[in-house]
Amino acid sequence: MSGKLYALSSGPGAADLITVRAARILGQLDVLYAPAGRKGGDSLALSIVREYLGAHTEVRCCHFPMSADSAEKEAVWNDVAAALAQEVAADRQVGFITLGDAMLFSTWVFLLQRIGCPDWLEIVPGVTSFAAIAARAKTPLAMEQQSLAVISCTAPEADIAAALRQHDSLVLMKVYGRFARIKALLAQAGLLDAALMMSEATPAGRAVLAPSARGQR
Repeated sequence: MSGKLYALSSGPGAADLITVRAARILGQLDVLYAPAGRKGGDSLALSIVREYLGAHTEVRCCHFPMSADSAEKEAVWNDVAAALAQEVAADRQVGFITLGDAMLFSTWVFLLQRIGCPDWLEIVPGVTSFAAIAARAKTPLAMEQQSLAVISCTAPEADIAAALRQHDSLVLMKVYGRFARIKALLAQAGLLDAALMMSEATPAGRAVLAPSARGQR
């Protein structure tokens, strides 16, 4: 079997921040699966990588529901994982793109759990959103003996508060819709003056909340 599946990380948003390897693979694909947040909606990941696609690459957008209905989500994950495996069985070069890095808070991981680790799978890493934020803010994430933790803001408040106490540097992801709660936790820990929040660090010109603007909501 000559078919292969590539899980391709598209990076934090700017088209020129995807890896050279991912760009080369994108140009050789027979078919590319792109996740979309809304049914029939555009795929942000696809918009990032479109310029690298070959002229004959088929694009298939797939909607992954963000609802609390576990059965609905699992049905979609099962269907897409099966479709990817079928494409590979047909000896096609298949790609699945995902924002940031494929192995961090990514829809791809749910597909990986169903596909397993066959020889015909390759996962291509990418630049994470917080790496892009640190670079744009010119702020190091950690040095020498310092500890760094990455945690989702969907975690219980007690877990986030504990992480703030235990680590030198903490990356808080999925802040959207929880900003007031996170800001309060930072204030309680006395860390508000050390915090940096940035929305869509790439491409340049997107919204930034810097330390000097922290009093805003």
